[in-house]
Amino acid sequence: MSETKGSPEKPKRGEGATSRTDRRPRGFLVFALFAVAAVFIWYYGGKNLARAPREISYIEFLQQLKATNVESVEIEGNEARGKMKQGQPYALFRTTFPENYLKETNVVAGEIRSKMDEIALGLEDPEKNFRFVPPNIILVQFILPLIPWVLLFVLAWYFLFRQIRSPAGPGGVLSFGRSRARLATKDQRKITFDDVAGIEEAKDEVTEIIEFLRDPTRFQRLGGRIPHGVLLVGPPGTGKTLLAKAIAGEAEVPFFSICGSDFVEMFVGVGASRVRDLFRQAKDNSPCIIFLDEIDAVGRRRGSGLGGGHDEREQTLNAILVEMDGFDTDDDIIVCAATNRPDVLDPALLRPGRFDREIVIDLPDVKGRESILKVHAKRVKIAKGVELNILARTTPTFSGADLEATINEAALLAVMKKKDFVEQEDLEEARDKVKWGRMKKSRVVEEEDRRITAYHEAGHTVVTGLIPGMEPIHKVSIVPRGVTGGMTMRLPDKDRYIMQKRYVLGTITVCFGGRAAEEVFCKDVSAGAQNDIKQATELARLMVCEWGMSEAVGPINYMESEEHIFLGREITRTRNHSEVTANEIDREVRRILEECYQHAKTLVEKNHQTCDRMARALLKYEVLSATDVELIMKGGELERTVPEPATPSVPAA
Repeated sequence: MSETKGSPEKPKRGEGATSRTDRRPRGFLVFALFAVAAVFIWYYGGKNLARAPREISYIEFLQQLKATNVESVEIEGNEARGKMKQGQPYALFRTTFPENYLKETNVVAGEIRSKMDEIALGLEDPEKNFRFVPPNIILVQFILPLIPWVLLFVLAWYFLFRQIRSPAGPGGVLSFGRSRARLATKDQRKITFDDVAGIEEAKDEVTEIIEFLRDPTRFQRLGGRIPHGVLLVGPPGTGKTLLAKAIAGEAEVPFFSICGSDFVEMFVGVGASRVRDLFRQAKDNSPCIIFLDEIDAVGRRRGSGLGGGHDEREQTLNAILVEMDGFDTDDDIIVCAATNRPDVLDPALLRPGRFDREIVIDLPDVKGRESILKVHAKRVKIAKGVELNILARTTPTFSGADLEATINEAALLAVMKKKDFVEQEDLEEARDKVKWGRMKKSRVVEEEDRRITAYHEAGHTVVTGLIPGMEPIHKVSIVPRGVTGGMTMRLPDKDRYIMQKRYVLGTITVCFGGRAAEEVFCKDVSAGAQNDIKQATELARLMVCEWGMSEAVGPINYMESEEHIFLGREITRTRNHSEVTANEIDREVRRILEECYQHAKTLVEKNHQTCDRMARALLKYEVLSATDVELIMKGGELERTVPEPATPSVPAA
């Protein structure tokens, strides 16, 4: 499924990259820090840090004053600050008089003078160089010392209570029970059905939900009731979340989005409180949609699994069940949930009245993949002549997320190659990179290893071309990618929904083609067929135990259920067949595999020259296209310009 236009555009640098609310706390913090620093510097550092005054005794001050060395004096309370004349050992001074010293008086020439008057008269120009500052006892002794501590208290209060009250803050002490759902309103950039492709049936299923949210009276006129819950089920990457956003975008209603894991906390009861708060907010904004992503995090089967249960998760689930279908239920609220594990959900969630409707979003078919590629291709510059239908046919197991990654990787590859448009070869390389991994050009491969890989892939290719009903070969390569040393890619002409016995046996034979070629040409076998053997064994066991394609065993289902006890399943497991039947199943699986292997080996031996030509072409060119394979299968020799090898090889000794 597609999600190209859904994500909102990020603000450019310098154009609102930081919101107003984000800047305000930061600005307040800077201002407060500067204020505290200024007060400390002013109060404790003095007014002149560049020229610190010298502390002298009041006796020395009187001596300097009597010797006419003092230029100016400023008296504040019992403290005197002043400046010495030029040529003295120090420029500034500071002294403190004893208590009530300046208030004492003397009789000089029949006139009563205070000590302060005598100091002023000791200067050359008393009116200009003497200054008296009346002391403010309250300000000096009480208010000024408290200013730094008041500022520190304000800062501590601001940060502490801001963290406590913040719903998403590290503390969150007062917000444990608050919902963490994100609200997407209709004013934000919408995702509509134009951004969704490849799931037309699922879009048709939710159309009536959109019509109900737009005009509820239309359904209520005949007594109809829209489902309270819609469960989106599908593999990862198929677009369940995108479809829920498209529903909200089309209906133009508030959209609450939250993940199932956001409910669960270490304290019992917090999840249930958040559920109640979420539905309370939804009722205030109804009609609206609540989207619970990954609901299996809180909706697993109660009272089962290893340990018997989980109190916090089960209480959260109980709260969801009551809110969806309880005494106080709002019909204008539709709960949409998504999961890729519907088998572990509690049965109470899936009953009528809660999640009434289950919409399966499976991997897209070939037509859907082409539609998804077209939606994603609108973002990039595609060259003329690019055939997206071929890319869609060669990606049968890709989800919508994989297809989006393919288009994005193709654009990146084109940029690195300094191209103006994305070409077909870029799309092919991006597909291989997404499926198998990046091409390992730096790996040094031994020449003998390259030879084994070439004959292995040649065996797959030749056997595929000789078995009727198999898809034609699209590309063969011996360039290492990821954990694979080579690959043989087939081009399906259609999506297969019915597996016939003839086709399954042919697929198993193709899996053994590489192993058979190694045995015939290299006179030995390697571990390169590990994945082929695993795939063939799984298909053979499905034929015998589940598909009823064995005459010896018959059309009976002997497949054992594989339930993981940690995912809410029971610990006990029962076996529904005897040991005799199990031995018979093993013999039948072994018979199918051995017959297919012998058939593949016979085809390789009868077409010895074709396999040899195919392997030599792979060793020479490393990558063969469908046209090259067809020419070699018809007996021709491939001749073209030899490209530079993708992986360096070590010559054989």
